[in-house]
Amino acid sequence: MTVADPENLLTIRDLVVELPGGTRIIDGVDLDVRRGGTTGLIGESGSGKSMLGTAVMGLLPESMTARGTLSFEQLSLLDLPEPRWRALRGGAMAMIFQDPLTALNPSQRIGKQVGEIPRRRGVRGARWRERVLDLLDRAGIPRAAERANAYPHQLSGGLRQRAVIAMALSGEPRLIIADEPTTALDVTVQTRILDLLGTLQRESDLAMLFISHDLRVVSHIADDLVVLYAGRVAEAGPARAVLNRPLHPYTRGLAASIPSVHAASEVAAPLPGTAASPANRPSGCAFHPRCPLARERCRIEVPESREIVPGRRSACHFAEELLDVR
Repeated sequence: MTVADPENLLTIRDLVVELPGGTRIIDGVDLDVRRGGTTGLIGESGSGKSMLGTAVMGLLPESMTARGTLSFEQLSLLDLPEPRWRALRGGAMAMIFQDPLTALNPSQRIGKQVGEIPRRRGVRGARWRERVLDLLDRAGIPRAAERANAYPHQLSGGLRQRAVIAMALSGEPRLIIADEPTTALDVTVQTRILDLLGTLQRESDLAMLFISHDLRVVSHIADDLVVLYAGRVAEAGPARAVLNRPLHPYTRGLAASIPSVHAASEVAAPLPGTAASPANRPSGCAFHPRCPLARERCRIEVPESREIVPGRRSACHFAEELLDVR
């Protein structure tokens, strides 16, 4: 039986996701999402972020295996039969995907897709249409009655993403997994979508796991932050503290590459080298080939995630050296 902190809606401990042959795409990840809070999951492309979100939703390919602790409201998820998974996905848990054109059926009108879960729950006729229009309105779609009759290709990218958000809200979830929900949108639309998600979260007391590669986006919405590199947690802690004073060279490099996030510099300094793949990690610390602090120990020994200051964890042998770095 899994025992989880009742303050956490989602609890992940030592999660491992493996390919056939034993390659670990996710390697020992710990993560919490508090009730009504937002945990940001950040990392470069290929770090395993979306795979973790897929594991949380029980949507891993059959060829992959997952083990460890994955619990929602203290219910262990890894042992659930598929019918229970389907009930959770259509109700308590929902996912907002990166590409709304992929998430939406191009041959069905928006209203029909947004109203699929209410229809499954027996809502019919005028009540069903009222529910669909209410969901579209909550998602910030103007002229909801008109847009309900539109096909996805007839809407802008921002409106399509709002339609996907309306679909996610249709089951009245308590947890939303938002997987790069603003990546394909321009900056102005990104801001509107982030504001919408924040408003919906406050109104409905939603918990959210917000997956992104963009620290600027995460800095606007996350309460807590988990930094992923090559399928492993590099650093974790309160979002503002992590962004203002990173305790891992990788997080520091990410922050330094974005002037609006790194308070100590006006000049962007892109991370050198190429991100390591979870399928082909270097020995020792996976970040050592790109790390300015790397020493012989880093090439040999995998660093453990440890508490450096209260509430802040880092998987760096020399994290203490970053405490006074500005």
